[in-house]
Parts: sequence; C-alpha cells; structure tokens
Amino acid sequence: MNTTKPYRVLLYYHYVPIADPEELASEHLELCKEIGLKGRILISSEGINGTVSGTVEQTEKYMNEMKKDPRFADMVYKTDEADEHAFKKMHVRPKKELVTLRLEDDINPLELTGKHLEPKEFFEQMQQEDTVILDARNDYEYDLGHFRGAIKPDITNFRDLPDWVRQNKDKLEGKKILTYCTGGVRCEKFSGWLLKEGFEDVAQLHGGIVTYGKDPEVQGELWDGQCYVFDERISVPVNQKEHVIVGRDFFSGEPCERYVNCANPECNKKILTSEENEHKHLRSCSHECRVHPRNRYVVEHGLTEEEWQERVEQLKEQ
Repeated sequence: MNTTKPYRVLLYYHYVPIADPEELASEHLELCKEIGLKGRILISSEGINGTVSGTVEQTEKYMNEMKKDPRFADMVYKTDEADEHAFKKMHVRPKKELVTLRLEDDINPLELTGKHLEPKEFFEQMQQEDTVILDARNDYEYDLGHFRGAIKPDITNFRDLPDWVRQNKDKLEGKKILTYCTGGVRCEKFSGWLLKEGFEDVAQLHGGIVTYGKDPEVQGELWDGQCYVFDERISVPVNQKEHVIVGRDFFSGEPCERYVNCANPECNKKILTSEENEHKHLRSCSHECRVHPRNRYVVEHGLTEEEWQERVEQLKEQ
C-alpha cells in the first residue's frame, strides 16, 4: 500500500555569503509563489533559513530550482510528509541575522562552530560521563519535548541565551557540552559562540532534532515528548520507540501536548492546555489576561459583557 502523502514540508538552512539579501528575498518570493509554495523563509547576508510546504511535485521543483544556484547547490533538505499545507501564506523576508543573537562581536559559523555529531554519535555521547546536554531553544519548545536530562535555559528568546550561559557558567565549565535545536541552524552559531567564550569541548547535533528522529539507527531514542515546529502542525513526533509525555497542562498540571496562545494579544504567551481548560479559563494565562479589554477568546465566542464577567468571577472563587 502506498502511504505517501500528497504534501511535503521542507526544512533547510545554509550559511553562505549573500550580497543583496533584499533583492534575493524579492526574487525568491516570486519564485515560491510561481511554484505554489507556502511557508516562511529568512534571507540575510549570512545565508538562508526556511520552512516551506507544497505538493510533492512543487517541493521537487523548488529543490531543483535551488540547485541551479551555486550558492545553494549543496543545501540539505529535511523532509516531512503532510496531508496539506503547513502554512497559510508565503513569506520571504530579508533580515539582519539568520538567527537573532545580537552579539557585539558576531560569529560566522563558516569560520567557527562546534563539532558536528551525527545522530548515533550524539546518542552515544549523551550517555558519557562529564557530558551536559544544553537545549539551544526557547523554554516553551523545551516544555513540549527535549532530550532526557537536557538542561533547560530559562529564556523565551534565542537572543537571551548568551546571557543565560554567562549567569550559569558553573553548570557547564569543565564539561563536554552537547547542544541541539530543531533543525541545526541556531546551533551552528551558538556552538561557535560557546567556543569563543572559552568552553573547549563543544559539539552540536548535526541536522537537529528532526534528523535525529528519522535516523534508522537511533530512531529518536532518549527524546521525550514532541518537537515544537514553527508552522501549523505545532509539533512532530521524534522518538519512534516510546512516547513519553513531558508537557504539563498550565492550569491543572496534567500531562498535555496541546499548545494555544493566550487570548490577551498583548501577552500571547504559549500555554499547554486541554480543550476543557482552555474554555474554562477563557484561554488566558492570568486574571489580568482574562479581563483584558481585547481578549480574543471573548470576541471569538461572542460572550456578552455579563457572561464574560460571570465566568471571570467563577474562576476567582475557585
């Protein structure tokens, strides 16, 4: 039986000098629209970083077109089957940095980066003494899933990671540092920064979590939970051998792997919660967010002022 799904999601990045990111972004948007892709692509003077979705034929055409450009001829694509588009629109944006670290003295991954470990090597190194596994993602990504025993940096933005490391050097000094992220693009720069900071033994998971989960040897072993992805799917499975839920409902603490955004547009915090608790708490992470005048849940569900206040009061009494 043919189980191939009609759509495909491509995840990729490539560090390569680009002379005019704005011009390339404009041309690239036209190419993607012409092919029929949807997704999010960032282009900077450092290179390209993207996730796009389309039919199998459309994604094949895109990869073939990219191979014609010497700058991207050897770019590696991570692919996932899908039933439909993983995005609603197509965005191609020029950016100052491919991944936002905002360092005073920037890192060029083509000149300095940590050792690349293939999934089997990473799996084996994780279990060695004097090894620390450092998640290079944001806290909400970690909360949905992570490598067993990995350190969770208390950050909500990648650019905050260097400060966190400096404040927590005692956890890392003298250790073999393994770092990882979704597809690898953040670690290319972050691992180089770690080396520049004086950490001597730094390695990164080549191809990121998504490659690790598809590796036929390790099959995602030692990964718990799901992997957060920045598209309509929200999460993808990693561990093919066992599924351990690590996410916890924001309101009840029960096992949960369902993310929503706080209904207060000025907060927009990502909340793990069941549908039942989402409705009970008006999809809001706090009392202040529940009573916010632009609460999106209230608008979406057409609550009257009276109904809104009544439900807020009920929660205050609990």
